[in-house]
Amino acid sequence: MITLTGITKRFGTGTESRLAVDDLTFDIAAGRVTGFVGPNGAGKSTTMRMMVGLTCPDNGEIRYDGVTHHELPQPSKVVGAVLDPHCMHPGRTPRQHLRAAAAHGGIPARRVDEVLADVGLSSVADRRAGGFSLGMRQRLALAGALLGEPQVLLLDEPSNGLDPEGIRWLRTRLADFAMQGGTVFISSHLISELAMFADDLVVIGGGRLLAAESLEDLTRRVDRSVTITTPDTDDLLALLQRNGLDANSAAGRIQVRGATVDHISQLAYEHRIRLVEVGEVATSLEDILLALTHSATEFTSA
Repeated sequence: MITLTGITKRFGTGTESRLAVDDLTFDIAAGRVTGFVGPNGAGKSTTMRMMVGLTCPDNGEIRYDGVTHHELPQPSKVVGAVLDPHCMHPGRTPRQHLRAAAAHGGIPARRVDEVLADVGLSSVADRRAGGFSLGMRQRLALAGALLGEPQVLLLDEPSNGLDPEGIRWLRTRLADFAMQGGTVFISSHLISELAMFADDLVVIGGGRLLAAESLEDLTRRVDRSVTITTPDTDDLLALLQRNGLDANSAAGRIQVRGATVDHISQLAYEHRIRLVEVGEVATSLEDILLALTHSATEFTSA
């Protein structure tokens, strides 16, 4: 379990100061994938940097099972982080980069070849990283995070630059990590991608917490409606309203909020009302999150 309690961070002083993170409190559960979402400038990267001691909070604390990051005797064996895919010397090869990281973290050298194979970089282990694509750099950064066999992975936009096969591989790898008891905390702008494998979501905007709940609970907010075309509009509308459904008619079509196609079809069948067309529309998870963060979005188009 990771706990963030009252985290606050301000950059600059006087009139030039900016509150990046504002009294942020939430928990991250072990054995689950937690997505971290919010608009640009919401404070996601600053929060993740504070979680590994690269930025110091002005107030509050972050603990890993009750222990702060700077108190961990071997941090790389507890927390593996990918915060910047460009954090390797371009003149070094992946093998050289990981050997140096292993030596610095007190990690057995055998882990270098193991993680290179894990992320699919064995064939380019001795090529200089300066010629790598962004996707290859992302894989190398993840290899560095996995080097110490950590209990926690903190990943800031790790799918940037990955092709579709790479994104699928990353999704499967992180889900497997969580299933084995690990903790995954991942920021991403790809809401639809996160929805495929995240268990929980933490949503922030303007540095403040907007929501911290399971994906299942968030999707319960989905607003579904059924649209119907029928030659018996008046009869069907009256029937639906008698059954307590939120139904109304406009332009020759009936719209029913909070209902399902199966329910409407069964009612119509039982009362011998012919349906010409029936369709179901549901608010997407992306729409829900956009609604949550709308008032806290710093950069919007005209």
